Amino acid sequence: MKGLVYNGPRDVRVIEVPDPKIEKETDVLVRITATNICGSDLHMYEGRTSVETGKVLGHENLGQVIAVGKAVERVKTGDWVCLPFNIACGVCRNCERGMTHACLNANPGSAGAAYGYAEMGPYQGGQAELLRVPYADFNCLVLPPDAEEKQNDYVMLADIWPTGWHATELAGLQAGESVVIYGAGPVGLFAAYSARIKGASQIMVVDRHPDRLRLAEKIGAVPIDDRRDDPVEAVMKLTRGEGADKGCECVGWQCHDADGHEVPNETMNRLVRSVRPAGALGVVGVFVPQDPKAEDPLMKEGRIAFDFGLFFHKSLRLGSGQAPVKAYNRSLCRLIAAGRAQPSFLVSHELPLSQAPEAYGHFDARHDGWTKVVLKPAA
Repeated sequence: MKGLVYNGPRDVRVIEVPDPKIEKETDVLVRITATNICGSDLHMYEGRTSVETGKVLGHENLGQVIAVGKAVERVKTGDWVCLPFNIACGVCRNCERGMTHACLNANPGSAGAAYGYAEMGPYQGGQAELLRVPYADFNCLVLPPDAEEKQNDYVMLADIWPTGWHATELAGLQAGESVVIYGAGPVGLFAAYSARIKGASQIMVVDRHPDRLRLAEKIGAVPIDDRRDDPVEAVMKLTRGEGADKGCECVGWQCHDADGHEVPNETMNRLVRSVRPAGALGVVGVFVPQDPKAEDPLMKEGRIAFDFGLFFHKSLRLGSGQAPVKAYNRSLCRLIAAGRAQPSFLVSHELPLSQAPEAYGHFDARHDGWTKVVLKPAA
């Protein structure tokens, strides 16, 4: 089959790779018809991780089941399924508690596994024509009858929308509250979209890319361009000096200042200053235990200069980490099926798998209008 593989920093290629097969009786094989390029893929693309050469990338996957293992009971050949990026066994201590992002069995020696990602197990990704899905009865979200025609909506359930939703959950956002979101990339936009669905009274989104800020405004958020305005001052003005009730960090350690320099602690510290006393923060932007290629000497060791004194003084609470997609994907799926949500609003490009390398380049450069790319391997 054809798959997109990592070949080195900013070098991904579509080549012939071995077809996946049923390795355990709990597996299924899925013909991939929609798979997204995620902002997290860019960490690998830029050479900032330990991902190995030859790895098939892609963890936001949707398609049709073409083969099932003998022990699979619930999932059937022909089912349309969306796969959480978290690969989980369903029976370990963490999975039983709903913490499927920290499964203890899928990636022995570590907590958490994923498709096509650095240090998240031996699993190949779905930016390819076929994908092996382990623990299939647990991991497959079988989609409604309209799945084929709404692929661009349902594929957002694999990661990006549940991750945005998770940011608001970590922050404890309630109806009627205000929220500030740092980052208007796909995760930040989905955090804003989730906040709107939850009934937030005021949604503020901080970024500096005009196309992304326009999308934030389109879904009901107040855009704040940090090239023109101090974002903390803007939030204070919009909240009558109180600060937002809740805050979400949707950028991560590769945060840049207006001059293009990496400042890993900037969004976190701005968030602390933007949220009212006794508020809460949800952090889903990726931070890593170490990054030897970081410009910041602390971040080389996975640390940032965090304003903990102010954080403590304001009695703030903080939640962080990957989204346990299965905690949210079924409920969010029902919103799509009922016509109450259309997450495909974010899709800017639908492309065949053969154009994936060029798409990575545009997305990585944050070229205007490249907000979310859906690849179609079966096209």
